[in-house]
Amino acid sequence: MSESTTPASPVVLEAWFDLQCPDCFQALDDVRALRAAYGDRLDVLLRHFPLPKHKHAYAAAQAAEEAFAQGQGWPYAEALLARTAELADRGEPVLLEVAGELGLDAEEFDTALIDGRHLLTVDADEAEGKAIKVTGTPTYVIGGERLDGGQSQDGLRERITEIADRLLGA
Repeated sequence: MSESTTPASPVVLEAWFDLQCPDCFQALDDVRALRAAYGDRLDVLLRHFPLPKHKHAYAAAQAAEEAFAQGQGWPYAEALLARTAELADRGEPVLLEVAGELGLDAEEFDTALIDGRHLLTVDADEAEGKAIKVTGTPTYVIGGERLDGGQSQDGLRERITEIADRLLGA
């Protein structure tokens, strides 16, 4: 393949989410629109930033990592975000219910939450988020730029689009 026909690497969009955060649920509309617009030219990575005010966010992040291990990470995260109020009210049983509804191995989720196999991933994300000054969710990082949606999501999709287009040479 000649250099001119080699497909460009996808642009990486890091989405720093708290999976118990209602604002992150609203942000899914932007994530879906960006995926639809860019397809495989945009790689959206879920990064975990569980906020202390959300009691079950840390466990939810671990559960999402188990969902990624079972091949259904984003579908799980989206389904869980759709149930933030229920997660707040009922806690960790919701994590297992969502797994079962998606046809994932809920027993393995339960075991993963007990044995802590995904703790290091969640802890590393949280530490990196703090290091790059993530303070709220959703926050995005694209092309080395941090875009904070913790206070307002107004204009974020447009700003991400501008940066993605520049990075893709569009």
